[in-house]
Amino acid sequence: MSTHLVTGSNGFLGSFIIKELIAKGENVIGIDLTNNQNNFQNFKFFKIDILDKDKINEILKGVDYVHHTAALVPLKKAGKKFWETNVLGTKIIVEASKINKIKHFSHISSSAVFGNVEKKDCPIGIDPKHLHPIEIYGKSKKEGEDIIKKEIENNDSSTTFSILRPRTVIGSERLGIFEVLFEWISEGKNIFIIGDGSNLFQFVHIQDISDVSILSCYRNKSDIYNVGSENFSTLEDAINNLIKFAKTKSKIKKLPIGLSISLLRLLDILKLSPLGPWHYLTYHKDFYYDLSNTCQKLKWKSKYSNDEMLKESYLWYIENKDYLSENKSLHKSKLKKGILKIIKFFA
Repeated sequence: MSTHLVTGSNGFLGSFIIKELIAKGENVIGIDLTNNQNNFQNFKFFKIDILDKDKINEILKGVDYVHHTAALVPLKKAGKKFWETNVLGTKIIVEASKINKIKHFSHISSSAVFGNVEKKDCPIGIDPKHLHPIEIYGKSKKEGEDIIKKEIENNDSSTTFSILRPRTVIGSERLGIFEVLFEWISEGKNIFIIGDGSNLFQFVHIQDISDVSILSCYRNKSDIYNVGSENFSTLEDAINNLIKFAKTKSKIKKLPIGLSISLLRLLDILKLSPLGPWHYLTYHKDFYYDLSNTCQKLKWKSKYSNDEMLKESYLWYIENKDYLSENKSLHKSKLKKGILKIIKFFA
């Protein structure tokens, strides 16, 4: 039996990894800035700021593996605070992990590190040198990755490190921006997309990214893993298939790319829209991974297709929409919709 530490333990991914580890009979410690929202057996929770070096160092004593999921996400629009959590926080817990001789450190990164991907870039490998983040969130996640990459390259400690880059994560309890999609479809509202929707768009189920994080710890070797569904289609197909499943009157309305981006950028600057640059600059483009390294090294295969995970998430929303909260992590909370409330009226 091993002991795992999960940072961001109250978040969408962190809480799922905890459930999976406990089901495997492991000991789990969780840390988060917010009060514990999980009620698990064989689980200890500590309300700790990841920037608190002394407490982080103390909590890591006796820990075998770290799953570093704590991060500020695009919806937070945190500005300079992205660097505090996503970069400095990562550096602090990496150093403490080395001091305490943690066996393996699994770092959850983001596809935002690749920025403005074009069709010719896909499928994206584990280390394309020409791709770079385009907005502040992606840049902070890239700097966090660079901290891990230096540890992998230096190989000067007993701790091994992995970088996991999930595509857009979906699963039961997934809200955030997806709450808008699910709400509008359930009410038969039209769904607006940027461009013609012909872009190949890969999602990943929370079960799959959780499995990879756990497998990477057990493999205990330094590596980089891109994680996404092996069964995906165009964005238009994904949304249309969900509409057919929901049996509502929703239809896709396609918007011109240039005008849409300009308008959404203005609304973003004016703080009238919850959508950030990562959403309106990339969601109309092809974006999918080469998964060969992950599949081969970890003997892993994705369990869910785009359609399956969207249906699961939608059903969870329908069953729980009357009980949703704004007081959980952003990916598990109702979205503050801003001008989207007005747009919905005309959809």
